[in-house]
Amino acid sequence: MTDTVILPDLLTLTGAAVPPVKALVDTAIAALRDSLSQDGRISGAALEANQAATHGLSWLATYGQSLTQMQAWAERLSGDGKFGEMEQLIHQIAFGEYLAQIKGGIPMSQGEIARLADLGLDAASLETDAISTLVARGNSQAARTRLVALMRDNAGHATFGASGLDEELEMIRDQFRRYADERVVPDAHEWHLKDDFIPMEIIEELAEMGVFGLTIPEDFGGLGLSKASMVVVSEELSRGYIGVGSLGTRSEIAAELILAGGTDAQKEYWLPKLSSGEILPTAVFTEPNTGSDLGSLRTRAVKNADGDYEVTGNKTWITHAARTHVMTLLARTDPDSTDHRGLSMFLAEKTPGDDANPFPTEGMTGGEIEVLGYRGMKEYELGFDQFKVKGDNLLGGVEGQGFKQLMKTFEAARIQTAARAIGVAQNALEVGMQYAEDRKQFGKSLIHFPRVANKLAMMAVEIMVARQLTYFSAWEKDNDQRCDLEAGMAKLLGARVAWAAADNALQIHGGNGFALEYQISRILCDARILNIFEGAAEIQAQVIARRLLG
Repeated sequence: MTDTVILPDLLTLTGAAVPPVKALVDTAIAALRDSLSQDGRISGAALEANQAATHGLSWLATYGQSLTQMQAWAERLSGDGKFGEMEQLIHQIAFGEYLAQIKGGIPMSQGEIARLADLGLDAASLETDAISTLVARGNSQAARTRLVALMRDNAGHATFGASGLDEELEMIRDQFRRYADERVVPDAHEWHLKDDFIPMEIIEELAEMGVFGLTIPEDFGGLGLSKASMVVVSEELSRGYIGVGSLGTRSEIAAELILAGGTDAQKEYWLPKLSSGEILPTAVFTEPNTGSDLGSLRTRAVKNADGDYEVTGNKTWITHAARTHVMTLLARTDPDSTDHRGLSMFLAEKTPGDDANPFPTEGMTGGEIEVLGYRGMKEYELGFDQFKVKGDNLLGGVEGQGFKQLMKTFEAARIQTAARAIGVAQNALEVGMQYAEDRKQFGKSLIHFPRVANKLAMMAVEIMVARQLTYFSAWEKDNDQRCDLEAGMAKLLGARVAWAAADNALQIHGGNGFALEYQISRILCDARILNIFEGAAEIQAQVIARRLLG
């Protein structure tokens, strides 16, 4: 069966398909750059007015990079003798489907399709023998059916298909997969339904495992591991429950801020405490009327005669605000400024609260925002009224650097968010597949119906595509390469893949999927946030387009 399903000379075919796609992306960039430029520079107004084209470019480039990384993955596996039947099918289906979408239309959301015509292009340059073969035969029913048969034989594995990671990273994956299965999965749905905090016992165990200091240098009490390790840990913990997988996000952001912008004294004081989990941080950036427009923040920090600061203003969508010890707080220190140049970052200390009194610190109040999913840490609105912050806790000791300092964290934050998306998608796939095996209709398991199997096959394929794009971003970061573009692409695609996987897994459950008692209902709610936080999909596409167009 393999001979008839897997295309002959598959790696040669897919390798030949990559350069025309790259050339098409380059053509699109050049054409848009010309049409959107004024006086030699990209016009922000023109960029915004032509979002169908500019965001279409972002998705086209994301698909191009995805296929490039899938080819690199396949070639690595082939060189190591690990490019087995399952991996070949995943690779072939990915190319067949993504090339077909590039030619016919890439779904940016359920009702928005990015087409080459939006970019003033056509598919003529893609009419090569390799691409035509892959589009016509790559994502065939036979290929999808065979892939699902292999997935059934490998049920319970961490991933479907070899990830292409080294032995150390696979050992880390196994460790955290076991932990998630034993300590998170059995209780995650109850935490969600009761809207409970993740128990402190879990946080303490994660601290002992080094989760909060994973990438902090050993000199500051961390493990000094790679961003790739952070991706694997986030992926596996989020597969158990996105709330648990997200606990490390705030520590990652705080550590990045301090490492990149902190004074020596701030590094020596804060980083060991973050690493050990002795203190838990929260990120306090967003305001009620600003959203992604951080340059418009109005919360102000006024320096008093003692050299300390008093913060007044309102913040919203602050995750895990009650139980934390320190806030990475962005506020305006230059009252005459109207953009990002007047912002400063603070390491604002607070006393952890409890259910009875969530915000006991003087000058600070807060209220919970009830949410559909992503519940284990809770979301809050915060109010500050002459809230005291020590002068020594101004990050870097210099005012006006807050926005620049924050920008330096976005690469790691978006890589980590992409990893969380992969974990949620993997969870949806596993839950959907188990239900499809167990549920009988018309005398057989649901998994034997082609459209059910097709959903599962495409989940596995797209998870691997998002995974390879995310791993590549992490490897770039680990090698000190600028990767804001690749990290943004990984987050953009990963969020869409997670939502599609959760939605399709719920569809497989039918009416039961709509019942709160089934965990797929939680997974769907959790998946939905991924397209919103750390840069909504529309903002993310805009950022990618700006970067591509220079």
